[in-house]
Amino acid sequence: MNRGSRLFCVVRALGAAVLLLSGVGAAQAAEFGEVSVFAQVPVPNGFPEGLAVHGGHVYTAGPATVGTSLNNKPSRVFEFSLASGELTRTLITQGEKVFGAEHANSCLAFDGNGRLYVLNNQLGAYRLDLQTEEQTSYTPPFPNLRSCLPLGLSKNACSTTPLNLPPLPNDIAFDEQGYAYVTDSTQATIWRVPPGGGEPQIWFQDYRLASAYIGVNGARLSPDRSQLFFTVTIDPLGQGWVYTLPLVEQPQKSDLKAFHYYPAGGPDGIAFGASGRLYVTLALPGRSAISILNPDGSEYARVQNKLLSLIAPLDSPANIAFDGTGNILVSNHAFATGLLLPKHFQILKIFVDDYESPLAAPLLP
Repeated sequence: MNRGSRLFCVVRALGAAVLLLSGVGAAQAAEFGEVSVFAQVPVPNGFPEGLAVHGGHVYTAGPATVGTSLNNKPSRVFEFSLASGELTRTLITQGEKVFGAEHANSCLAFDGNGRLYVLNNQLGAYRLDLQTEEQTSYTPPFPNLRSCLPLGLSKNACSTTPLNLPPLPNDIAFDEQGYAYVTDSTQATIWRVPPGGGEPQIWFQDYRLASAYIGVNGARLSPDRSQLFFTVTIDPLGQGWVYTLPLVEQPQKSDLKAFHYYPAGGPDGIAFGASGRLYVTLALPGRSAISILNPDGSEYARVQNKLLSLIAPLDSPANIAFDGTGNILVSNHAFATGLLLPKHFQILKIFVDDYESPLAAPLLP
């Protein structure tokens, strides 16, 4: 073989190798909206709700459901490896009355010291030191407010709801000063907790936050920290909303602005991407999806199940966190199907080619 022939063979081999590597890369590249299972959430608890990523781990909490008064099993926080999705630790909630009383964990948040805050319908908000696993109270139980109806006749704090329902603290978001904003899904109330914890104070109430089922729900601060964005899952007319309020000491009813409207209802947890887009879970069974909103409130895209697969892989998605590699992680709440299909209690991974807009993580006493 002459020198020219040998050179041709080398070039051809290199070209084939490049094509082969290109093919492998193409085969492995995720497509926008591609869904896979990141982790399986253990039963018997299941019904995962809150979701947070911190220090190479993913955390979710549960069971966020009703009917727990007879199960005699405490609520839990589950820790998974961010790299592998393997369950690395289970943290059992201390101090609940687990027999004869409803008990549930819902959403999560981290402070700047790496401590985890967990909302619990009996305990209020509690704090976990993940190094020692010590659990301490951050707030007392959230107050049970009487309905303000008939309007104008109540002299005490009350809720702008048509029914008297117990409190349901659902989502939590910190601001840079350390105040925590907590949505109360059954009392049409957003509470504010002072830095360092203590008694929750009513920050905002309005009949538009009310529902006979789940009203005000997911909450996040805007990337510029000027507004609180939050969802109303099902209003009294069966509609869903993303609203905004200015981050001021005491917002007024006239400050409440609609950012996006879902005629069929269903918005639950939310998270901002570095792109400025807002990711919204739509949690109603049969219409489960991830709605992605532009900064002007218009819908950029929607990730949803195929037509003949109404409850898989998305089955009432609840909350969202980013994994740092272009994906969102989503807790599959499966609130209507989980008892029959416990395998649907999952954390899903969805490629969106976006990264987290950093959450406020204040240094708290």
